[in-house]
Amino acid sequence: MTTAQGHGAGATVLVVEDDDETRAVLARELSTRGYRVEEAADGATAIRRWEARRPDVVLLDLGLPDVDGLQVIRRIRREATTPIVILSGRYEEREKVEALERGADDYVTKPFGVEELHARLRVAMRHGAGPAADQQGRLGWGSLVLETERHEVRVAGARVDLSPIEFEILRVLLGNTGRLVTKARLLRSVWGEAYQGEDSYVYVHVSQLRRKLAAADPGGELRGLIVTEPGIGYRIGDRRP
Repeated sequence: MTTAQGHGAGATVLVVEDDDETRAVLARELSTRGYRVEEAADGATAIRRWEARRPDVVLLDLGLPDVDGLQVIRRIRREATTPIVILSGRYEEREKVEALERGADDYVTKPFGVEELHARLRVAMRHGAGPAADQQGRLGWGSLVLETERHEVRVAGARVDLSPIEFEILRVLLGNTGRLVTKARLLRSVWGEAYQGEDSYVYVHVSQLRRKLAAADPGGELRGLIVTEPGIGYRIGDRRP
């Protein structure tokens, strides 16, 4: 891991990692970026520290010696929306999906880059309070504005003609900016609980949505709007053009 400058702005991060060396490196790197760091080497300690300190964000390894990290997620989600970023060496897509479905906000796979991890933490905290809608019910990214009440999408002031499904996909993604949204969650949110395995629905409609937005944005400003996490789902890109 390489050291670089950054700022945690005094936020408290709970680092839950059973490997002593990895935990020490994480604590040092995050401290240099301005975070206040709490540490836990197992799930029971993590839950006690979370209950006592209520940190701003949790960095959680899934492979803990006493309990599965999913149990830690479940405990936190019983009463709080504290951002949770998973840090794990597990590579199976089903495990990533399960963690996200249980309520994790993001997932970083070991080995990791410190800058990527730092960026994910910043995004998770920035959007931890929930959807970024303003008082008029608008969600936005760059020149794109989605108006929930009027059911309209505009790019640089020009209306984009989206189907109801495309509009709902974009609304769900923008409403979860900073979080990775699984395909299963999109299916439930847009099509309903009866849809469980129709991943092709999501792929086709996201592709159509991207084409329409690209046509409305000849300058390419929105090229990084919808980011694909292969095999898992989609996220709204954090980088503004």
